[in-house]
Amino acid sequence: MSILLHEVAKSYTNEKNSSLSDIIEIYLKTLTYEHQTFNMVINFNPTVESLKGSFKILKNMLYKKEFKYRLENKYLYRKGN
Repeated sequence: MSILLHEVAKSYTNEKNSSLSDIIEIYLKTLTYEHQTFNMVINFNPTVESLKGSFKILKNMLYKKEFKYRLENKYLYRKGN
């Protein structure tokens, strides 16, 4: 490790009231946690599984606006009310 990097690391650990080995351990745990969650498979119930792929969502779709529009049409503008 270069002298400058060593001094920066010492200064950082003093600032955080921690040791360099503690900081490295936390960093490595974070990396492995991110890797585990990235590769995690989520199992949905059969009803949700049956809906997968049944519709396509546009990339630029505004979800909240669309949801509001659908609810208004369903409850406010029903025919016969």
